[in-house]
Amino acid sequence: MTRRVLPVRSAWGAVSMLGAALALTGCAGGGDEDLSQWMAQQRAAVQPRVQSIQPPIAYQPQAYLGADAIAPFSDERLVRALRSDAAVSGASRLVEAEMRRRREPLEDYPLDAMAMVGLLEKGGRRVALVRVNGLLYQVGTGNYLGQNYGRVTAISDHQITLREIVQDASGEWIERTATLQLQEGAGQ
Repeated sequence: MTRRVLPVRSAWGAVSMLGAALALTGCAGGGDEDLSQWMAQQRAAVQPRVQSIQPPIAYQPQAYLGADAIAPFSDERLVRALRSDAAVSGASRLVEAEMRRRREPLEDYPLDAMAMVGLLEKGGRRVALVRVNGLLYQVGTGNYLGQNYGRVTAISDHQITLREIVQDASGEWIERTATLQLQEGAGQ
C-alpha cells in the first residue's frame, strides 16, 4: 500500500472551501420570513411625530445710507455735534469758539505722547520744550496741546498747566485742568 501525502497548501485550500460552502448554505435558509414579519410590526407600531416649522420671516431690504452719511470718526461729525449742543448750554460756547479757530500742530497728539523736557527764557517769557515723536517744539502760554482743546495757562519750572474742555458722563462740556510734568533725564 502506498500512502499518498497531500501537500499542506492543498489541505488548507480544502478546509477554506468547505468553510465557504457551509457559510453560503447558512445564508440560503428560510429565516427571512421571521425578519420580514418583525420589520412590518415595527413599521406599524412607530408613529412619526413631525413638528411644524415656523414659516420664514419675509426679507425686508433696507436702504444703505452709509455712502451719504458722515464717517463716524471725522471732524465734520464732531463739528455738527458741537453745533447742535451749542444752543443747549453756555459751556458749549467755549467749544464752538475752539472749533472756529485754526488748530495748532501739537493738537494732533494726545498728552500722554508728549514729554516736557526743558525750559527756556525767550524775550522775557518762559517757553517750555516739548518732545513729540522725537521732535522738539517750543510751547508758550496760550499755545494749544493735546486732543481735548488744551490751552497752556501756565509754565513753571516743573510742569505745564493746561485748561482742557471735555465732555462729562452726562454729555455736558466742562473745563478741567491737566498738567504735563518735566521729564528729567528724558534727553534722546
